[in-house]
Amino acid sequence: MTRRMKEPAYLAEQVKHRFDRHIKPINDYVDQISTPDLWVPYVAPIHGGNNARVLSVLRDPGPATRKDKGSGFISIENDDPTAERQCARFASVGVSACDILPWNAYPWFINRAPKAAELEAGVDTILEMLHLAPAVQVVLLQGGDALRSWHRVLRRAPNTANELTVISTYHPGAQALWHRDPAERIRRATHQVDAYQHLAAVLA
Repeated sequence: MTRRMKEPAYLAEQVKHRFDRHIKPINDYVDQISTPDLWVPYVAPIHGGNNARVLSVLRDPGPATRKDKGSGFISIENDDPTAERQCARFASVGVSACDILPWNAYPWFINRAPKAAELEAGVDTILEMLHLAPAVQVVLLQGGDALRSWHRVLRRAPNTANELTVISTYHPGAQALWHRDPAERIRRATHQVDAYQHLAAVLA
């Protein structure tokens, strides 16, 4: 299923379990870095937390993560097309939500492309996610900002990728896959499918 966060009962369960053992270290850290002016959504407890095998990095939290008008969580079950597309892609290769720790290159809610200084500020948070989730085997970089952020991570901590498989592909949003040339649209979509299949093969 997709977009389950739009269901009040499902969302209430996520809120109830947001500090369960597997996700508590992640969401405690979210509380540490959130401020009244720069808010960070929690990671939904359907995800793997400190047991996750995949750190999935996108650009920044989208509108569906907002706590006033959305779910208040980062989740592949959010009520938006990007989350729906991710959910379908992961399901198509047999990767479940509990395998994934979703995060963002800039985890604070701004709903725009982060500036260079903001990507730099996000580096520490990515490194902390890897520290809190020691079972991570794969870093999935979805989109150009996620890739640029990872380059910053490696400049800060060059040995970070030594025992990780790093896979980079297009952002799952429709805009990232669109191009006026139909052949290029096909190439981008194929690249994304191949990336998810590569991810599944590493975890197998």
